[in-house]
Amino acid sequence: LWGLGQITVERTFDLKTNFTFVLTDIESKQRFGFCRLSSGAHSCYCILSYLPWFEVFYKLLNILADYTIKGQESQWRELLESLHTLPIPDPGVLHGWPPYQNLTEYFVAVDVNNMLHLYASMLYERRILICCSKLSTLTACVHGSAAMMYPMYWQHVYIPVLPQHLIDYCCAPMPYLIGVHSSLMEKVRGMALDDVVVLNVDTNTLETPFDDLQSLPNDVVSSLKNRLKKVSTTTGDGVARAFLKTQAALFGCYRNALQIQPGEPITFSEEVFVTHRSSAMRQFLQNAIQLQLFKQFIDGRLDLLNAGEGFSDVFEDEINMGEYAGVNTIISNIFTRMFYSVSKHLIFGLGPADILYTSKVTINQ
Repeated sequence: LWGLGQITVERTFDLKTNFTFVLTDIESKQRFGFCRLSSGAHSCYCILSYLPWFEVFYKLLNILADYTIKGQESQWRELLESLHTLPIPDPGVLHGWPPYQNLTEYFVAVDVNNMLHLYASMLYERRILICCSKLSTLTACVHGSAAMMYPMYWQHVYIPVLPQHLIDYCCAPMPYLIGVHSSLMEKVRGMALDDVVVLNVDTNTLETPFDDLQSLPNDVVSSLKNRLKKVSTTTGDGVARAFLKTQAALFGCYRNALQIQPGEPITFSEEVFVTHRSSAMRQFLQNAIQLQLFKQFIDGRLDLLNAGEGFSDVFEDEINMGEYAGVNTIISNIFTRMFYSVSKHLIFGLGPADILYTSKVTINQ
């Protein structure tokens, strides 16, 4: 953290800077460090939380800083103590939507073509560096890049802002998504960086040795590009929704590949998932089934289904509302019925596979 402070004090000249670092534990659970640093300061306010509530915590930090400037220490402590005792909303209340304000700021900082290229590189789990001279923009772009993957999550090394003493991470052989302050880029450039994708936010340029974007289905890329060009940054979730529709177009047909037998756990067939799509899509999906982010997504869905919990989020809602190639309408109807009736059926001793199988037979009849 001292490395972060040195970078900011020497290089950043804004009145204040909000940025976020991430601590990842041994179980790959992320804890966010929300920071506020004033110009010329040698220390900063920091709130640690497992909740990715960027806008909420940034506003809280600004309020705390204002109390400090006015010498209102009693109000400062009273606010923190009251917030600390408040209960956290149930996950269902939040409905699983990712924090889209980072994605919107990322959209403002770089052009659409660079966004598309980086999105493709993330889908192929490359080693990715994002550099910028402004810490707030840097961390927003890194978090925004990760948000493009929703409902999937980046499964590899994830460092929104790299401390100087960890610079060797840039030479790691495994996939990573790392934010690097521009003051460190000269040292980074002097290291052995083979097959690394580099996005420079300051110059709005992207360097990549891969043709990942050309490997994605042309119709899906064209649709995404058109949506992004029509997005207004004042509409809030417009950028996030554009990528959500693209994720649904690429992966929404996963439901068709669920193997359902009464009395048996629900499983996922990679062969069915790949073979029932167009030739262009098959080539992409053949690679997709090897990705850690996709495997984690499927495992999570299967765990919920086989536990009888059911699930519903904006991704599933998008599949239900949209008309995506390869998505079986009958299977979508089955899922919708299961989401809202699983608890009732479990009371009568039926497992999730029995519910799905019964629904399938009923619809077929």
